[in-house]
Amino acid sequence: MSPVVKIVEPSGILDGTKAGPFRQEITTLVENGAEIVLVDLKDVTFMDSSGLGALVLALKNVRAVGVKLFLCSINDQVKMLFELTSMDRVFEIYPNRAEFNNAFPSTN
Repeated sequence: MSPVVKIVEPSGILDGTKAGPFRQEITTLVENGAEIVLVDLKDVTFMDSSGLGALVLALKNVRAVGVKLFLCSINDQVKMLFELTSMDRVFEIYPNRAEFNNAFPSTN
């Protein structure tokens, strides 16, 4: 049986004003049975430390209940933020959604 995959697609600027609702969206998906959460960042134009903190908290929370969280489609600014904070070693990041689907063929 294939795992239940849910996709979150934040857009625009992921900062302190959007961090709370973003984390709540992931929490709701997990409460509704998601086994894998994919955060597709293709529409995020900018992320600050609050946005990064929201992702780290989301990762911590989903791991605590045995759910996996992956990221895909990060832009250069977000990639630089992840590299400067070494978060690129903490999160599993796919170049795009197609690469994620290739890694998890049963989720298509």
